Amino acid sequence: MQKVLISVIAAVLLAGCAEFPGVYKIDIPQGNIITQEMVDKLRPGMTQNQVRYVMGTPLITDSFNKNRWDYLYRLKSGETGTTSQERIQLTFDDEGKLIGLSGDFRPNPQ
Repeated sequence: MQKVLISVIAAVLLAGCAEFPGVYKIDIPQGNIITQEMVDKLRPGMTQNQVRYVMGTPLITDSFNKNRWDYLYRLKSGETGTTSQERIQLTFDDEGKLIGLSGDFRPNPQ
């Protein structure tokens, strides 16, 4: 009787580790949402406050380089399990004016 009880408990615990078909898994977004429209609003010479108004607070501020801000966005799909990541790095001069950007987005010429 005791062996049967232990076997049943072990089977129940192991079943919790398996993936059941039809179980809904949620998407997991992390970081700052970055859109092309936001990047298109950026202009050279904008102050850090103006950039923060357009883009939001940066996810990463480099403690060794105060003139660099990094915005990251990562999305793990619950349905497929794939992960997509977008990033943009903004660079400021010593006066706090925007001088450059690099990463997955490019501003549209207007």
